[in-house]
Amino acid sequence: MREFLREHGWAVVLSVALHGLLVGGLVVAALISVYRKPPSVQPLPIDAVVVSSQVLHAVRERAEQEAARARAAEEAKAAAAAKAAEEAKAAQDAKAAEDAKAAQEAKAAEEAKAAEEAKAAAAAEQQRVADAQKAEAQRAAQARRATEADFAAQAKRAADARKAAEAKQAADAKQAAEAKQVADAKAELRKQLADEEHRSAVESGPARDTYIARIRNKIQAAWKKPPSAGIGLDCQVELNQVPGGVVTSAHVTQCNGDEAVRHSIENAVYGASPLPEPPDPALFDRHVVIRFKPDE
Repeated sequence: MREFLREHGWAVVLSVALHGLLVGGLVVAALISVYRKPPSVQPLPIDAVVVSSQVLHAVRERAEQEAARARAAEEAKAAAAAKAAEEAKAAQDAKAAEDAKAAQEAKAAEEAKAAEEAKAAAAAEQQRVADAQKAEAQRAAQARRATEADFAAQAKRAADARKAAEAKQAADAKQAAEAKQVADAKAELRKQLADEEHRSAVESGPARDTYIARIRNKIQAAWKKPPSAGIGLDCQVELNQVPGGVVTSAHVTQCNGDEAVRHSIENAVYGASPLPEPPDPALFDRHVVIRFKPDE
């Protein structure tokens, strides 16, 4: 409203002044018609004739009626003028309203156009930024793919080198293991040959007989002679031992005695455990056969 008054101020002032003049003219015309005296009726010169009072009264009434019709015509004219002024004011007001509406619509159209242009500019800027971001993303993706490809190539070369080194290391380890196995086998063979030679040399000497005699004497010392054992007892007992001389089993295989004698000899073997150790470790044997003849 302030912008409308600022733009059409002189037109509004002029319109108000015109309307004020019209209203003032109408008011003046109405006052004149109300306070104006009716026109005096001048008697016409007539011949001296005597008129009755009734005729005079009738003439006076017609004069009053004419005056009333004149006043009514003036009032109708004033009302018509007032109506015309109101219609003119209404037309001016309507035109002013139309002008104001047209101005508002024009301003709204300009604002809408400006908003559309601003929206289009913002959309164009947004599209430009999106295109720039898309191009940057594509460049970054290309750079990343190139970097990944380079890393993959380097990783493959490193993996190939590592596999080659591991294969060489495995081959060297296998060759070293095979060489060690050959060396260990040769050493074991030499040890076995030396042990066999030593064992053969020891067993061929008196040391083995002495070792067996010590075992036999300890078994005989642990033997409890049963009543059924006669003179000239001759039995053969087989025993198993572990290092340290601990007996794990004993069994009489040949004997000229009865069952009680056999059990007594087997119990004597267990009672003599642990058996004497050999003077030379080469003489140790897990399985030993003893000739049991307590009378000799």
